[in-house]
Amino acid sequence: MDRRLLEAATSGDSKSMKDMASRDASILLRTTPQGNTCLHISSTHGHEGFCQDVLVLNQTLLSKVNSDRETPLIAAVMGGHASLASVLLGRCCMLGLSEVILQTDNDRCNALHHAINYNHKDLAMELIIAKPSLSHGVNKYVESPMFMAAMRDFTDIVEKLLDTHDSAHEGTYGHNALHAAARNGNAVIAKTIMATRPLLATEKSNDSKTPVHIAVIMDKIEVLRIFLEHDWSLGHVTHKEEYVSSLLFTAACRGNVGIARELLKHCPDAPYRLESGKTCLHVAVEGGHTEFVQFLLKEAQLQKLVNMRDGNGKTALHHAVNRCNPKIVAALLSRKETNFTIYDNHGESVIWQLRNATDHAKTLNWEWPRRDMLQPEGKSGLLHLLKQGRGMVVVCEQGKTPTVMKWQCLYPMCSSLSVAFVCIIAKWEDTEFLIYYQSFTKKLMWFAYIATTTAFATGLYTVLAPRLHWLAIGICSLPVLLPVLTKVLGEWPVLKLRFRLGKSFKSDLLDMV
Repeated sequence: MDRRLLEAATSGDSKSMKDMASRDASILLRTTPQGNTCLHISSTHGHEGFCQDVLVLNQTLLSKVNSDRETPLIAAVMGGHASLASVLLGRCCMLGLSEVILQTDNDRCNALHHAINYNHKDLAMELIIAKPSLSHGVNKYVESPMFMAAMRDFTDIVEKLLDTHDSAHEGTYGHNALHAAARNGNAVIAKTIMATRPLLATEKSNDSKTPVHIAVIMDKIEVLRIFLEHDWSLGHVTHKEEYVSSLLFTAACRGNVGIARELLKHCPDAPYRLESGKTCLHVAVEGGHTEFVQFLLKEAQLQKLVNMRDGNGKTALHHAVNRCNPKIVAALLSRKETNFTIYDNHGESVIWQLRNATDHAKTLNWEWPRRDMLQPEGKSGLLHLLKQGRGMVVVCEQGKTPTVMKWQCLYPMCSSLSVAFVCIIAKWEDTEFLIYYQSFTKKLMWFAYIATTTAFATGLYTVLAPRLHWLAIGICSLPVLLPVLTKVLGEWPVLKLRFRLGKSFKSDLLDMV
């Protein structure tokens, strides 16, 4: 291409282009090393006047493609010039250049793909009306225009494409347009697709996920409702992976209570157990989803899950104790049906598995589960260990720290003390913390009292009173208020336990301090 023509096309200088073409008409057909004509260049830069003038001189430029197999129409779309692309489309339609409109680039994308990809919704609608067969195109990434439109939430475009006969709906990685709608939570698109192409709901992606699975995973309740209202049996779809083998398992794994509630509303007998014995309650406990566990325990048809065992013979309560989750333990124990004396395949009950929880027990609320498990059935186990642990603890006169009475009692001591340690800690405090905290605050109270009384007695109030009246008043009140405030703060954790637990609260260890 002549350098002067390249500059004219880049700047939109129609006058220079016409002068050169008047001397040599063939100059308009020359290209750059990338195969771009002057119409490609001007289309990329959006010079509508230049494009119209050059087409007056040579209309064949509309069908020329560059090294990327892009037509000037595609170049205008990719350049972000929708109005110019509309002009070029109109000229192609007028000349009957259908093959130019349908031309695909090296990625097998046509003008409609690019219009949707570059957010030209009006142009995309115009392209569908002008050439409906554009909707059949699938690029090398296995993306149809409908899938791309659904991914971008272009509801009007998707509806128009659904009205087009044999329009493609494929998407990358085995997804389809309904997968995309479920992912985005677009209930309008999902409802339209279900009304026209309901079989898309059962199509699986390359990782075996259906659109229904996607809705559950992404927590899109409205979309799930549309699926189940159209066909409630979709609630029984399964997946090859264990933790998402059913919709209820998928919801439990993520703690999506709203999804589970909607699912059970339409499909009360949705699958809840694997062949290995693991239930959705096990999965929720393992994930630490307290709200989901509480939801399952309230569902009449799922209350039986509380004592079901997995492949290792463990109930949900076993897993809750092993993971040191007192809120879930308390929720499980709130059900009178819960049996905490069940042994797993290794001969361990929930009570004995408390021994293994000590490494994670600090800052957890184990007082309420402990109280619930100290029923007649558990007295021979947990209560015995608790009393044994208390008997093993003495207070040293210097540091007031627990110590062992005899070395030969070291394994019995560790196990019993660990149970006592786990069971007495409060909502956000543990036994060790309470002991040292109470001891510290008692010392702090006396220190504060002595310091403030000394400051007052040395005449500090008399010095400051004429200058800083309010500060002096504050210092004057410190000997009375600070010890009281310190006392309240120091006793607060223990007072809180006494208030919430009432008579069931035991403070044997704390009273030693």
